Amino acid sequence: MSIPFKIPDSVYVFIMAGGSGERFWPMSRNQLPKHLLRVFGECTLLEQTIRRVEGLVPFDRIFVLTNEIQLDALRQELPFLTANQIIAEPAKRDTAPAAALATAIARSRHSDAIVVLLPADAIVRDAEPFRRQLIDAVATAIQHSSLVTIAITPTYPATGFGYLELGPQLPMGPSGSAIYQVLRFIEKPDQETAQTYFNQEHFGWNAGIFVWQAECFLEECSKLSSPLAHFIRKFSKNNPAQYILKHFPGLPKISVDYAIMEHASRVVALRSQFDWDDAGSWTALPAHLGQDSEQNCIHGPAILVKSNNNIVVANQRAVALCGVQNLVVVETPDAILICHQTAVQNVKNIYNLLPKELQ
Repeated sequence: MSIPFKIPDSVYVFIMAGGSGERFWPMSRNQLPKHLLRVFGECTLLEQTIRRVEGLVPFDRIFVLTNEIQLDALRQELPFLTANQIIAEPAKRDTAPAAALATAIARSRHSDAIVVLLPADAIVRDAEPFRRQLIDAVATAIQHSSLVTIAITPTYPATGFGYLELGPQLPMGPSGSAIYQVLRFIEKPDQETAQTYFNQEHFGWNAGIFVWQAECFLEECSKLSSPLAHFIRKFSKNNPAQYILKHFPGLPKISVDYAIMEHASRVVALRSQFDWDDAGSWTALPAHLGQDSEQNCIHGPAILVKSNNNIVVANQRAVALCGVQNLVVVETPDAILICHQTAVQNVKNIYNLLPKELQ
């Protein structure tokens, strides 16, 4: 009989919450990004992410990485975390510097620190299998001295996600997770390539969930990115805020996939056993909010006549649609979005054309 694996007290959870969520404009803004919206439930996506790991680690070992613009809003939304646990990155530097910052903070607090790095805006409805697999990911990071990620089992040939190609299978995790060597990280494919991946069992979506021992990640940074390694090694335990302010802006602007994961010598993946959705655009709403008999997804006061397969989000004013289909309509006090569902990925292009007060 296997002995249940217990999460050690050296595990620290870091949640990356610095994105602006341009695809969810006009509700998502610089100061109110996607992970602070309540469209997908009573709690924000960020709080849902934190509650998902509640009990695995105490609140004092959970940190949120954000930016200066969102700092005040996050502190108001997360009163159960101290001000020191919500850390504003002084410059926008992508996920590799965020991963280095998380590793440096954890390493400064525990000599055998283990880092769990999570995105703030993913949707996971069934938290229990997620928690079990996170335990397996921690166990795997320790037992195999590897950088660990999670491969989401594809449910359709998505072109909006990166992929992982899985290789030989390793021994099962303590809670029964299937674990594989990762052969390569793959960027977002075209439709034909995505269909090929979907038809084969050894590919999974890259969810951006990572677990590693701090020293293991530092070793890989030493081989692959000396600026990240130097930042981690020299991190100031006594004056972290000043160190971050001075040294973080000088780190390379690059994703952790490009900088480390694609080239690291020790990367493994757990195949997911939980539901997962990146919810990357307005067309994600029907899967979570449901549809009426005409396949319309409605959130807020709306009237639809002879209209089908529309997504309507009304926050204050009533929205009326007549004789239309396949539209996304989002109403806010100061802006209205109307677009075809096939064009939702282009909403981010509108964002850069907006005046500052609407961003």
